[in-house]
Amino acid sequence: MAVQYDFGFPVRRKLRLSEIEEILRNAKVIQPIPTRRYFTNKLEDGTLEGVLTEFGWLVYEDSFKAWVRSLEQRAA
Repeated sequence: MAVQYDFGFPVRRKLRLSEIEEILRNAKVIQPIPTRRYFTNKLEDGTLEGVLTEFGWLVYEDSFKAWVRSLEQRAA
């Protein structure tokens, strides 16, 4: 079970690109899932919000959810 930790300031949850791939694969939102280059382009053009770190790109979870929501709205 995940333990909540209080840092004393709000923390936006971040996802690694591998986590995004796993989420999309398991939820079958898009088949086949987009490439990492696709997500990097979306981060660089501002479609997705994230930060480039020594661990690679980290995508803000709320930004990722908004992107998935936008796919659903376009499909409707």
